Amino acid sequence: MLRRAFAGSDAALLWRSLARRSLSSGAASAVDSIILRSLKEHYLEVSKMTPPPKVNPPSPYAVVKGSLDLDGPVLRRSYKEEEISISVMRLSNILPSGADDEDGDDAISQLFLHVDVSKPGQKESLHFLCGLYPDAVGIHSVCLRPKVSESSGATNMTKYEGRMFQELEQKMRDGFHAYIETRGINEKLFPFLQAWLYVKDHRNLMRWFKNVGTFINEQKPA
Repeated sequence: MLRRAFAGSDAALLWRSLARRSLSSGAASAVDSIILRSLKEHYLEVSKMTPPPKVNPPSPYAVVKGSLDLDGPVLRRSYKEEEISISVMRLSNILPSGADDEDGDDAISQLFLHVDVSKPGQKESLHFLCGLYPDAVGIHSVCLRPKVSESSGATNMTKYEGRMFQELEQKMRDGFHAYIETRGINEKLFPFLQAWLYVKDHRNLMRWFKNVGTFINEQKPA
């Protein structure tokens, strides 16, 4: 539904018609009006969308405060002396446009998780990239990397990060799957993260309509 927010708009046709003329101040003002009207219409349309039912994350995971409005971890928990944090993104944010549309425009049925397992006193955390589905979770890669709080933001491109996960022997792959399973990384996370992403997408789109409209509508100082 979010992707269809722009569907059916005639703003593009009106824009092309006006663009053929010399953009005098009057024409430019008309273009601004067309965009602002379209932004307002879609803002109101998106604001009426029904949010998904509220879903709580599986215990003992807790939602990171402010995660809906920030980039970074969504869930966090402690496991013995370890701290585990989970970030999530849609498959559509990784694959080319249209590559994940088999289940429909708004299907959020395939998620990618970034899982960080850190220990006190260690400068690096164990990082897993996982695929999460309604009935399964799979590991795509595992490596050691600087803790988020310790990282300067630069990535050491020459550091060895281990073999490709699928190149590891089966016993080792099974061991890593058991490792994340004992820490609660499983398909039970899916319902919450699916609903969380829908709400985040909704908020981001509403914010985008509002911010773009504010920028276009802002008057130059006299």
